[in-house]
Amino acid sequence: MMAKARAEALNVIADPMFLSQRRRIANLAMTKRLPSVFARNENVEAGGLMSYGAVLGDLYRHAATYVDKILKGAKPADLPVEQPTKFELVINLKTAKALGLTIPPTLVLRADRVIE
Repeated sequence: MMAKARAEALNVIADPMFLSQRRRIANLAMTKRLPSVFARNENVEAGGLMSYGAVLGDLYRHAATYVDKILKGAKPADLPVEQPTKFELVINLKTAKALGLTIPPTLVLRADRVIE
């Protein structure tokens, strides 16, 4: 389907199903020579090009504060809805090289983690 649609890149949303198939998706993107962007860094560790997404550990710690407030008597409906505040950019330079891509040095410098 990607070939038929002449896809030029692959953007994978954060979803447990996609995370469980991260190696397969990264291999497919590499086989089709598609740069791939993910929301989770595990996908980049599996061979994807880059990810940008919320830091899960921070989300889990923040969720624990909500649980603590509820256990102390706060009503869940009274707690504010909050968005993530910490995000992480991970770049896989090995994948970039294999795809023949040059990642701008300014972007590499801004990355939180670089896989070489």
